[in-house]
Amino acid sequence: MLFASITDPIVQLAVDVVKALGLPGVFFLMVLESACIPVPSEATMLFAGFNVSRGEYTLLAATAVGSLANLVGSWVAYGIGRAGRVDLLEKHGHKLHIKRSHLELADRWFERYGDATVFFTRMMPIVRTFISLPAGVARMHFWRFSVLTLLGCIPWVFGLTWLGVQAGERWETWRDKLHYLDYAVAAALVAGIVWLVVRRRRRARDVAEAER
Repeated sequence: MLFASITDPIVQLAVDVVKALGLPGVFFLMVLESACIPVPSEATMLFAGFNVSRGEYTLLAATAVGSLANLVGSWVAYGIGRAGRVDLLEKHGHKLHIKRSHLELADRWFERYGDATVFFTRMMPIVRTFISLPAGVARMHFWRFSVLTLLGCIPWVFGLTWLGVQAGERWETWRDKLHYLDYAVAAALVAGIVWLVVRRRRRARDVAEAER
C-alpha cells in the first residue's frame, strides 16, 4: 500500500476542501485533477457522495459539477499540449529524442482512434488525468475533444459519487479498494512502455543488421 500512503496527505486535503467548501470545492479539485495535477477523483467524488447521502446536495448536482470541472481542467491540459507542440516539441523535441515523425504518428493515431481514445480513457484511473495532453499535441479538433471528454467523464464521476452515496460513512473503505484498480492500470502502463522500448530496440537492431 505504498502508493496509498504517499497519496494520503493529498486525499486528506481533498476531503478537507470538499468539507469546507462543498460543491465549489468539488469543482476546484476536479479541475485540478483534469489539468494533470494528481488530486485523486476517487477521494473527491466518493466523499461528495457521502455528503449526498447526508442531504447536503443532490447526486445530480455533484455529478454535474464534477463532470463540468473535469471538462474545464481538460481544456487547460489540452491547451498546454497544443501550445507545447510548437514552442517545445517541434523546436526542441530532438533534445528529448522526439522526432517530427513521432508527432506525425500521434496525429495519425488521433485522427484514426482519437474519438474512442478520449472517450474511453476518461473512465480509466491515471490515464484519464493525462490524456488531454497528447490530444492537444495531436491537435485534435477542440469541440469534438470537448464533447467526448464530457461524455466520458459523466459515467466516471456519476459512478464514484453513487458509490459514495451507497457506502455512506464507509466511503473510505471503497476508496481504499479502488487503489487496486490504480495498481492494475499503472502496471499495464509500465508493461506497455517496456514493450514499446523492447520493440523499438529490436527494430533498430534489425535495421543495423540489414545494413551490414
